[in-house]
Formats: sequence, structure tokens, C-alpha cells
Amino acid sequence: MKSKLTKLVYNKPFVFILYFGLSFFAVTKSVILNHIHDNYFVYKSGFINTIHQHTPFGALRGPLHDLYHYGPVFSLVMAPFALLPDGLGVILWVMFNAWALYIAIKLLPLKDQYYLPVLLICAHELMTSSSNVEINPLIAALIILSFVFIRDKKDFWAALMICIGVFIKLYGIVGLAFFFLSDNKVKFILSMIFWSVVLFVLPMLISSPSYIIKTYHDWYGDILQKNLTNIGPSLQDISVMGLIRNLFNYRQLSNIMVLIPGIVLFGLWYLRLKLYNIVPYQLLLLASTLIFVIIFSSSSESPTYIIAFAGVGIWFMNLDRPVTWFEIGLFVFALILTSLSPSDLFPRYFRKHYVEPYKLKALPCVLIWLKIIYETITRKFDRKNQYSDESRALSQ
Repeated sequence: MKSKLTKLVYNKPFVFILYFGLSFFAVTKSVILNHIHDNYFVYKSGFINTIHQHTPFGALRGPLHDLYHYGPVFSLVMAPFALLPDGLGVILWVMFNAWALYIAIKLLPLKDQYYLPVLLICAHELMTSSSNVEINPLIAALIILSFVFIRDKKDFWAALMICIGVFIKLYGIVGLAFFFLSDNKVKFILSMIFWSVVLFVLPMLISSPSYIIKTYHDWYGDILQKNLTNIGPSLQDISVMGLIRNLFNYRQLSNIMVLIPGIVLFGLWYLRLKLYNIVPYQLLLLASTLIFVIIFSSSSESPTYIIAFAGVGIWFMNLDRPVTWFEIGLFVFALILTSLSPSDLFPRYFRKHYVEPYKLKALPCVLIWLKIIYETITRKFDRKNQYSDESRALSQ
């Protein structure tokens, strides 16, 4: 039985069909039923407003139930999709996001074919994000690619990945966590400056300099306002702070009281200088980064967790083998409570009365992140038996 399950997990056609198929099914169903999620039209509005030089922030025209919270560069990203008929545009947008995350995960320096189980682990959470036509799979891909390019000594392109992420949704800033993996830090810094200038100017080609400058100013105000509205009885704040606020009814909790200890724990990775070149130790940093950016953000909502769950998948496949029962328990807990809780496979009563009000979707990821921090301090690494990038390439 175990052998059959292992073969299935490493069966490429099966994994690809499930990974891409669930998202394709979700978005195609919405098109057929004429229920395209509002997020797509909100994203599309960013491109339209940029062309006509109208502010993309605040209340939008029409029956849309969400607001625009992205930088001007996002209008360029959406342009190829916004110019297409809505049905085709939304399908291609969702599949583009899934493809970007697939490429990023496939390029990871994982042992043998371990990237396939990571795709499988992400498949259901990706569908949740795809059902909401979210940009989060692309953000996860940009963070992972910044890690991959820095490791591959392609600092110029790593800087581009980070800058695109920052100029779209700010989450990409966590790519700077990989700075100390760079062998050419001066080149990396100069590349960051270069791409920042390019991406700042680029949207002016379809609008004007004065409009883009004003839009960045408005974006800053929009972000401040959004942070204030995240805290409360909403579907956001699925975070460490949200857990504390709702489990202990501590509404006056300041984000900074939790964020500072979180940053200190996150920074423990950098203490083991001699392990910076060890691949599994580097992957601990990547997994920690992907989870950290979500569980310590008051903007986190259910579709955002594809970013954190990519970190969960990388963590699980990067563990020493054999995996302990405790680690399996944490992983299964995350599959059930984090990944499956938004779906019809999960009891609706428990979801509505416990998971959503108390932000419990965040709990497994918080526990796994703490386990990662523990590993960064205590885990032993055998340098002689570390797998190389070359051996992984040959195995594929």
C-alpha cells in the first residue's frame, strides 16, 4: 500500500493533472456559470484606470465588493489579460499564476523528484486561491525565484523578482531575506537600484509621470487605511495576531508587540554562519520566509495561504528522513485545518463557528513555523552527504 502511494505521489501525469486541473476546473466553472469572481474585475480596473489616469483606489464603479490595493506596475502585469474577453482572460490569468508557481517550485534545489510532492501538497490550496482568481501564487513564485536566482549567482534577475513583488504587493520585500546567500552583494544592491528605477518609470509609458507619482502617494494612504480595517470581524487577519486577538479576546493587541519577537526568531537562522552554503539549511530559510510573511501579516486571508503552504510543502520535503510521527502530525494538521477548512470537505458548522471567527486556519502554519525555527537552532547537517544541484539535475 505504501509503495503504491509513493508511486502515485511521484507520478508526473497524476501530479500535473491534479495541480493544474483543480485550478482549471475552479475558474472554468465560474466562467461557464457566469460567476467570475469580482477580484478579476478589480484587477482589470487597475489597468483601465491607469490608461485613463483615474485613481484605482477607493470605491469602484459597478457592483464590485472589493477594493484595489496594488501598485502601478500591476496594471502592466494585467494588461495582456485585461485586453482579452473576460472569460478567456480570467482562465489564462489563473493558469498563468499556477504555471509561475510550478516553474518556481520545479527550479528548487530539492532532492531527487521531491518537487512533485510539493506541487501535490500545494494543489488544493492553489485551487482555493484560483477560485478567488488571486495573485498570490504569482507572489509566492516571485519569492521562490528570488531565492533560486540568488543561489544560482544570478543576482540581477533575483533583484528583478524582488522588485516586481514589492512594486505589486509589498510582500516581495521578504526576498531580501536571501541577501546573505549572494556571493556578489554589491552587484545585488546595484541591481535592486536599477530595477527599482525601471519599474517606477515603466507604468508611465501607458499613463504619465505625474499620475504615477500621485498613484504611489495614494497607494501609501490606501495601505495604511487597509491595515486599520483588517483588524476586526472580517475574513482577514488570519495571522498570529488574529489568533491572539480572537482566542483571548485581546482586541487592543498591537501588531508590533507580536511582530518584533517574530522578527527576532526569524533572524536566528543567520547565527549559524558556517551552514549558509548547505542546501537543506537554505531551504529552511525559504520555508520560514514564505510562512513568516503570511502569519505575521494582518492582511492575510484564506486565499493568501498558498504562499505559506508552499513553505509548508518545502519544509516537509526538506525534513531529514525518516520523518518523525510528530512532524507527520503537524503536516496532517496543516492539510486538514489550513488547506481543507475553506472547502466543502470540511464541516461547515465547525468552519463558521470556530475556524473563521478564531482565525484557526493560521494555527498549523504558526506551529510549523516554530518547528522550523527550532530546526534552524538544533538540526545537524551532514556536509559529506549533502545532495548537490548537479545530482538533482541528473535525476530529472
